[in-house]
Amino acid sequence: MGAVATAWVHEEAGDRGVNETKLREEICLFARSLFERGLTPGSSGNISLRLEDGGFLMTPTNASLGFLDPARLSRLDADGRLLSGDKPTKEVPLHTALYDTRAASGAIVHLHSTHSVALSMLPEIDPLAALPPMTAYYVMKHGRTALIPYYRPGDDAVAGAIRGLAGRYSSVLLANHGPVVAGATLDAAVYAMEELEETARLYLMLRGLNPRMLTQPQVDDLVRHFGLELPEETHDHDHAH
Repeated sequence: MGAVATAWVHEEAGDRGVNETKLREEICLFARSLFERGLTPGSSGNISLRLEDGGFLMTPTNASLGFLDPARLSRLDADGRLLSGDKPTKEVPLHTALYDTRAASGAIVHLHSTHSVALSMLPEIDPLAALPPMTAYYVMKHGRTALIPYYRPGDDAVAGAIRGLAGRYSSVLLANHGPVVAGATLDAAVYAMEELEETARLYLMLRGLNPRMLTQPQVDDLVRHFGLELPEETHDHDHAH
């Protein structure tokens, strides 16, 4: 019986190792795709995954998302301590704050994508709803996006501001810095990030042209049909910007 139990433990550990290897490869694959499409230049941006043991895989500091080595990704324990790999991104507190406040999140993507950064710098942006309900897929993937004030990259105040949102938002714009998106899986987080960037691009293209947004009844229909949970906000976006 002891031998069987030991074999089972070894088999389970082996499965975890295979799974982690696959996850490392997926991080690098998605990261390269984001980089090659110009969504995060130079050594900007970072990606993380929450693992079954509560620890994390994160992209290293000062690393280009286009040229990551799966074996050198940062492996952290549940308390954010580095276990193996290169030194992690300076944005570890930002990632852990979002994981701590959104228990269902399994992956986080932070980029310096041009249109989302530009959006974060505009004076009229509502901190509780950085974008109006422009398209059905923006509402379906994000509900609403929060905007938090500018803080120095890596400043613990960024994590404090994220925690202050109490997990109500899966997507956040860091003013004059870039977007952060959480998803249940890595592909979900990447796809939601892409939707956010395209919606920001649409907003900038249509700014000042009195575009037609989704009406509140149309948003309510999406919420009912897809079982969405939107954070409360007090401003009426059923009008042109």
